[in-house]
Amino acid sequence: MTGRTLEIRTARLDELGALNALMELAIGALLKPFLNEAEIASSRTIMGLDSQLIKDGTYFVVEEDGALAGCGGWSRRATMYGGDVSPGRDPALLDPAKDAARVRAMYTHPTFVRHGVGRMILVRCEEAARAEGFTRAELVATMAGLPLYLASGYQPVERFTDDRGGTPVPLARMVKAL
Repeated sequence: MTGRTLEIRTARLDELGALNALMELAIGALLKPFLNEAEIASSRTIMGLDSQLIKDGTYFVVEEDGALAGCGGWSRRATMYGGDVSPGRDPALLDPAKDAARVRAMYTHPTFVRHGVGRMILVRCEEAARAEGFTRAELVATMAGLPLYLASGYQPVERFTDDRGGTPVPLARMVKAL
């Protein structure tokens, strides 16, 4: 990646198709070392993009020369994780004085793994949440994302499985002081 420049910007609703394609690619490729095929299939139901994040202006894309390298965002809403098709979403607004901001829907194109894309998005999310008065961030990590979040200062507080997609998928709820 020498000489290449990654740029971050706010996502747009007209990019939903491209973002969903990136997520599908990331789920299929990056979870393979950690999950079996049934767990990956289940992940497609419980994960994905919540378009409310784009509408709220809290979702970002990272590009290199116009190519999507990754995406992710944060939320001031109660839903912890999951996309438009995931059951159990809660759009209630959080209170920055007592609630943690939610880091949500972080995906990196397999070509750009280990090039700083995820960290770039996390920093932007944390800065934006802090600017709105949040003092903590919380997220739900896949097993593939766990190393990035640990290296970025997030601490696991709960390990659990989500079987809403049919097969239980291992996840970890993590928190960080902002």
